[in-house]
Amino acid sequence: MKHFTAMVILGILISVSCASRTSPPARKTIKPKLVATEAIFAGSPDNSAFTKEQFDKHIVELKNKLPSSDFSIVVEPPFVVIGDEPADVVKEHAEETIKWAVEKLKQDYFTKDPIDILDVWLFKDAASYEKYARSIFNDKPPTPYGYYSRAHKALIMNISTGGGTLVHEIVHPFIEANFPDCPSWLNEGLGSLYEQCVEQDGHIHGYVNWRLPGLKQAIKAGWVRPFDELTAMDTRTFYADSRGVNYAQSRYLLYYLQEKGLLVKFYRTFLANQKTDPTGYKSLIKVLAIKDVGRFQEDWQKYVMGLEEEFRLRPAN
Repeated sequence: MKHFTAMVILGILISVSCASRTSPPARKTIKPKLVATEAIFAGSPDNSAFTKEQFDKHIVELKNKLPSSDFSIVVEPPFVVIGDEPADVVKEHAEETIKWAVEKLKQDYFTKDPIDILDVWLFKDAASYEKYARSIFNDKPPTPYGYYSRAHKALIMNISTGGGTLVHEIVHPFIEANFPDCPSWLNEGLGSLYEQCVEQDGHIHGYVNWRLPGLKQAIKAGWVRPFDELTAMDTRTFYADSRGVNYAQSRYLLYYLQEKGLLVKFYRTFLANQKTDPTGYKSLIKVLAIKDVGRFQEDWQKYVMGLEEEFRLRPAN
């Protein structure tokens, strides 16, 4: 059984990064050294939207960014994986986490690869992550775990914290390619759902995770929004001060749908009707066959309060 988790214990008010970032003002960078790192083709480009020639060209350009010969490169379409661990370790991450996640996400949700070849930078520890995020990308990492940078066409990860955040961030470029104008609640909710995940019955399946205690506190305090408000939030509002609660509420709404066996149906219904239902609220009501919205919100909150903080699946009652 596949099982991925981020080593995250800080609580709900710290949230995994959102989809896009803009680069801060340019700083002095470490001048890259040209290295002779040979790329490993772990996956076949024949199964990708990109050709081997395109990957080869990308790798030549990529090598100019490498600050030392300590990095290994593995091609796992549609990504190029770069890590400062031994080649066999980087290859294991590429095959066991990235390849698995891509296959399972495409199985249920996505038909198109990201529009560009994206780099997945896997740094071996916190010191390496902080150092190279600054020297290569001029970035100050927004979380200790990892983030997706649209500006750099890269996923930038502290892989020592586990594979959960990596799976989360893989969701974002696939959403961009497959679900134009996807609202933030679904984008982050789906990514967050798979921070703690397993393979069950051949499909990717989210577990209860570290966001649950904070969500329970928010429910008790009356901080969770009605679902019509949550789904209608624009990007700026979603990522405001209460974003930790927004992430968690979105995650556990999707978790509820998953446990009812309705998540994939909801995603496909929403995608097919996004022009007339840009927030997904109408699709949610339809798929869940909700007649009394207020009653559903109460029932969902009771359901969340009954979840256990264990890394196992619970049937939906």
